[in-house]
Amino acid sequence: MTELRIAIVGFGKIARDQHVAAIAATPGATLAAIASRNASLPDLPHFATIEDLLSKGPPIDAVSLCTPPQVRRAQAASALAAGKHVMLEKPPGVSVSELDPLIAMAQHSKRTLFATWHSRYAPAVEPARAWLAARRISSVHISWMEDVRVWHPGQTWIWQPGGLGVFDPGINALSILTRIMPRPVFVTGATLSFPSNCEAPIAADLTLADATGLPVTAEFDFRQTGPQSWDIVVETDGGRMTLSGGGRRMAVDGKVLSEAPDAEYRELYHRFVELAATGAADVDLAPFRLVADAFMLGKRTLVEPFVD
Repeated sequence: MTELRIAIVGFGKIARDQHVAAIAATPGATLAAIASRNASLPDLPHFATIEDLLSKGPPIDAVSLCTPPQVRRAQAASALAAGKHVMLEKPPGVSVSELDPLIAMAQHSKRTLFATWHSRYAPAVEPARAWLAARRISSVHISWMEDVRVWHPGQTWIWQPGGLGVFDPGINALSILTRIMPRPVFVTGATLSFPSNCEAPIAADLTLADATGLPVTAEFDFRQTGPQSWDIVVETDGGRMTLSGGGRRMAVDGKVLSEAPDAEYRELYHRFVELAATGAADVDLAPFRLVADAFMLGKRTLVEPFVD
């Protein structure tokens, strides 16, 4: 099988922490180049921009866009126009509507467009989905709390329009929610806490429901210190199901039923190789729509300034 030659575009924290090792561990994939203004890897071709990569770089089949979401649409369009398969880090862009032309472009060129939701590939997510399918659910609560200074140090883009603020991690929870729930959910209300010096929220409280009126609540906060919390608790007629550790552990009434080490990004690249083999697309915008609706319905409150 011919290996998928991938270039990483944007070589920040997530690319260094996750993407490089995941590509190296994925059969059928190889890292062929880096495009980044500020970082590179030894012994790999390096280019400052995606335009330089596409015009002057080595032969590649695909790009993995790890740049801030504000610039991702134009980069994806350039790559698709050049005949490359495209992987989008989450969130896939800055607006839901900007994805439609990219989807059409990928379909026309028979190239893969893969909008990734890495948390859906956490090891306990599918066991949780299967378990819930046979249960009557009475309520759902999400608690997604982390320290922005640990996970996004110095990343000013996250506080700018389109950066999503606390929804950058919060969308991970929503990607799991939209995967494991038997029926679609929608936002009914939200309170968004904006630092007085930022254009994106540092915390958010959401209420959601499905068509039957099932109550779903979510609390996201970027100000957590000490232990971090990435938990979804589902009350059912078969007991309390807790999905913790960002989807790595599933327990029912305290008994662990599924737990495994993190392999999310390796699973993403395995999926990318599969999709690229036929030029198929995988673009599920359900989590992104929930975030957009939270901004549309959200009551905005001002809190103390954020200082990194």
